[in-house]
Amino acid sequence: MARINESEFGETPFQKLLGHNTEIMERWSRLGEVLEREGALSSSLKEQVRRTLAQTNGCLYCKAKGKPEPHLFSAKTSIAVGFAEVFLKQKGNIPDTTFNVLKEYFSDAEMSELCAFITFTTASQYFGAMMKLD
Repeated sequence: MARINESEFGETPFQKLLGHNTEIMERWSRLGEVLEREGALSSSLKEQVRRTLAQTNGCLYCKAKGKPEPHLFSAKTSIAVGFAEVFLKQKGNIPDTTFNVLKEYFSDAEMSELCAFITFTTASQYFGAMMKLD
């Protein structure tokens, strides 16, 4: 059970916890929608990154959506997932050598989107963990 009651606003359990502050919920949800859809990176790549992050970030709700599926990984997805794992271990203090590997596979636009997606997703998963979202 979550630490606070769900609000009447929002469609998902996550949104209902944010819904006590509707402007935050609406803007958070909108940014999440933008980051999750096809952009410089495919939504399938980002989903595998999300699943990877969920295994460590402590949100049971996020973990329940599934583990990473390595049999679906392209080379690019493998690099992105590996980068997410480095992020988790280094807590954001990522060495230049790791970025140099990333630059071999991703454009600047893709790296920017990947980093934005990883940090936003981590914040969302931390919120879910803090609130004990099941």
